[in-house]
Amino acid sequence: MGGAANCPSVMNILFGYIILTVFLVLVCMEPNQVEARVEPPYPPDYELKALHEIAAELGKKDWNFSENPCNNKSSWFTPPPTHGSQAINNSTVTCNCSFTNGECHIEVIYLAGQDLDGVLPPSLSKLLYIKTVILHRNYLKGIIPREWAALKLETLSVAMNHITGPIPGYLGNITTLKYLSLENNQFSGTIPPEFGRLVNLENLTLNANYLTGKFPLSLANLSNLKELRISSNNFTGKIPDIFRSWKQLEKLEIQASGFEGPIPSSLALLHNLVELRISDLPGEGSKFPNLKNMKNMYRLMLRSCNISGTIPDYIWELSGLQILDLSFNKLEGNISDSESLTKAQYMYLTKNSLAGHIPEWMSIRDSRYQIDLSYNNFSESHQSLSCRENLNLFQSFSGGKNLGPDNCLKSLPCSKDWYSVNINCGGGATTINGVNYEADEDLGGRAKYVPLKETWETSSTGLFWDTTPTSMDFIARNVSVLRTNNSELYTRARLSPLSLTYYFRCLANGNYTVTLHFAEIVIRDNRSYQSLGRRIFDVYVQEKLELKDFNIKNEEKGVDKAAIRKFKTVVRNKTLTIRFHWAGKGTTAIPRRGTYGPSISAISVDSDIKPPVLSGRNKNLKFIVGAVVSVLCLVFIILGILWWKGYFRCEPSREQVLRGLDLQTGFFTFKQMKAATNNFDAANKIGEGGFGAVYKGVLLDGTIIAIKKLSSKSRQGDREFLNELGMISGLQHPNVVRLYGCCVEGTQLLLVYEFMENNSVAHALFSPTESQLKLDWPTRQKICLGIAKGLTFLHEESSLKVVHRDIKTTNVLLDSNLNHKISDFGLAKFDEEENTHISTRIAGTM
Repeated sequence: MGGAANCPSVMNILFGYIILTVFLVLVCMEPNQVEARVEPPYPPDYELKALHEIAAELGKKDWNFSENPCNNKSSWFTPPPTHGSQAINNSTVTCNCSFTNGECHIEVIYLAGQDLDGVLPPSLSKLLYIKTVILHRNYLKGIIPREWAALKLETLSVAMNHITGPIPGYLGNITTLKYLSLENNQFSGTIPPEFGRLVNLENLTLNANYLTGKFPLSLANLSNLKELRISSNNFTGKIPDIFRSWKQLEKLEIQASGFEGPIPSSLALLHNLVELRISDLPGEGSKFPNLKNMKNMYRLMLRSCNISGTIPDYIWELSGLQILDLSFNKLEGNISDSESLTKAQYMYLTKNSLAGHIPEWMSIRDSRYQIDLSYNNFSESHQSLSCRENLNLFQSFSGGKNLGPDNCLKSLPCSKDWYSVNINCGGGATTINGVNYEADEDLGGRAKYVPLKETWETSSTGLFWDTTPTSMDFIARNVSVLRTNNSELYTRARLSPLSLTYYFRCLANGNYTVTLHFAEIVIRDNRSYQSLGRRIFDVYVQEKLELKDFNIKNEEKGVDKAAIRKFKTVVRNKTLTIRFHWAGKGTTAIPRRGTYGPSISAISVDSDIKPPVLSGRNKNLKFIVGAVVSVLCLVFIILGILWWKGYFRCEPSREQVLRGLDLQTGFFTFKQMKAATNNFDAANKIGEGGFGAVYKGVLLDGTIIAIKKLSSKSRQGDREFLNELGMISGLQHPNVVRLYGCCVEGTQLLLVYEFMENNSVAHALFSPTESQLKLDWPTRQKICLGIAKGLTFLHEESSLKVVHRDIKTTNVLLDSNLNHKISDFGLAKFDEEENTHISTRIAGTM
């Protein structure tokens, strides 16, 4: 799964290396807790000179060379994340000061999520003691320098950059390497056979490149290998039969690699496997591989591998199994009646030929479990089956029936033949050029089929691997201002990690035109790692493949642009299916983990013939209807004149105004807000301003939030609320406070922000002595630089130019790691391009 697969396990290993190194440094620096802390010495002059050169080559501009790089302060050190969380942004240089001569030498350089746009630094080779180099999530270009081959590196990651050319064979000279990640770049050519010399290698990740050729047999020498990921490449030939050499292997990922089947029998020798992912394997089919001895299997995917036969009984007895994905194969037979597989939270048996009855243990599992049995041939069984959000039975039964006796379509019979259906996928109802698009605001699910309309329904299947599941996984929200026509159709999009079907019913038979609206509103196209993602998926209409390896961004040569595709099809049996499918290609971790799979913004289905008119025997009825319509029109005209004169007009409520805005954020209920704050308990109050009080809250999923509650006595509250909500909902930057959403109910107006544990800079500096934070000068400088970066983004870099005009210490917030973010946009104003950014009018706090 690309970069996603390495998180959290690989990232935890990397942070572990850094924390261990820092611990050793601290032990060296503090041999006795009673003694005063002794500052470590500077690294040698040649290392300091090398750091200057490395900074220039990388484009790193915020290292503070007036500080000692070995003192774990200032710009040289980012504290590790707390509570097991994963930090995308990290800038750390770590030294080893345990040498007998008392010297300190640079051992770790960790620069992640910095958007550095230079090149991989040849000067790195001048740091003779360097062991760990992490440069992922940047925009570095060029090739891997030959000078690096002389280093004694143990960990090297240049993942998620813009590096091109073949992978150099001289990397095979770094025989000390234990971890090597080159994923999510633009490497081409073959895997160097010289990699067979990396006998200490434990982790090799090459996902999401353009690698070709056969798998080098020399890699059989990597007997210490524990993790191998080679998904989304263009390899040729069959999967190499060299698994017998990797007895220590724990994680294997080969998704959409280009290799062909069958699955080698030597896979059975990997008894230590805990995670196996093989998918999208064309060519010769396979029987179910022998996994009987893999007792510790935790996550198993054998998807689209052309596997036939029955599911072995021992699969249901793998007690530690958490995820099982055997979808899109040719599996037959029955599902075991045994309830041994009690811990499998996610189970996907989609689109096979499974038959018999559905076991009762599947039908009674609660919402903690997600089971997808869609597109199979089960027989109708007991009455406990029903439409549920965690059991997908779409077209699961023989004869093409959607459900058994408890058919959830009973309440939605066809009232007539329909000739046109229009859907705003993932968004609300809207009208475009006189065409009414129906709302599609259901949040979707991991195994969900719940029809809500007479004319259409959806079936959603799949899990975003390597991410923490949330209720918002299946709806995309635009991250910038859309400048495309009919933007109402493109501010939201429905997502799927595997397969999403729109199933249309009650259509008149005949020829139709299907119009699909796409827009890439998540991946960016700027000079940032956020632009390096590649979303690739397939589209089927009536199960005919219409779009293969479709990439919205490439098709339209940019993001936030409408891509419209039209297809001709035929409706028979009054039904039409449109299916969006992810076949394992592209990236999975840019701009964040779980960014992959199809995205659809809107769908139109229109008959090529006009709907029939009323026949002669209905002319009297037609006349009566026409007369009634004429009378009603006259009444509406009279009422309209009275309204125009002000007799009925009333001001829209704040709720109507806000919900009518094209906001790029979520809505919370007031009930949720009360529960999160214990009914706005005074103990949870963390601030008070002219806008209103601010409370700390905790959502049901454990997310800590800050809730800004509009004061009823605020004279400018509505205006400021509209300004702040409208602007912040479209802005995302590491130095700008994140807006999760808002609450609009009656007179209640609330903003929901990310929670900043250390309050504001004003609180840190000017609160009573016992509450003050100790901010040294390097930290204060770092805060000032962060404010400048945030303002630069607002003024010049964001698509929505904003001048804040009220920067002060109370409007700069600090999180638990003293990372700083700008807040309070209530007094900000848009920066109009034709006007100067300079304003002499007083704004903000006097």
